[in-house]
Amino acid sequence: MTPAGWTLRSDAQGVDWQRVSDLLKTVGMASFEPSLHQRAFANSQVVVFVHEGPELIGFGRALTDGVYQAALYDVVVHPDFQGRGMGRLIVETLLEGLPQRNVILYAAVGKEPFYEKLGFHKMTTAMARFRDPDRMRRMGFIE
Repeated sequence: MTPAGWTLRSDAQGVDWQRVSDLLKTVGMASFEPSLHQRAFANSQVVVFVHEGPELIGFGRALTDGVYQAALYDVVVHPDFQGRGMGRLIVETLLEGLPQRNVILYAAVGKEPFYEKLGFHKMTTAMARFRDPDRMRRMGFIE
């Protein structure tokens, strides 16, 4: 159930891509030119955008092979709305579009407990290859 005042959309029609880029910066996640975010969401199989009135306040996306694997990306909630259940709503909405899939993600440092409450588990064998490994090391994502 969506709280009063919040609207969920599962398509990218009319999205303000500059706002997407700005929200990613606001929460300290990787942010690119708005057109790149538009392409990333267009190439994602499951998307969700949350608005309060006309204002975009949260979003997320997922990639999947359509059979048994999926990954969540760019799960973002504006800081003014964190702690109100929006992150849970975004993740649960994405997961509904990924039935019977193994789902992976990498969480922002410090957000692991949030994802654990949603049934995610820390992996002991995960590996990653990043475009900017020094930055990811400084941010605490890799050793």
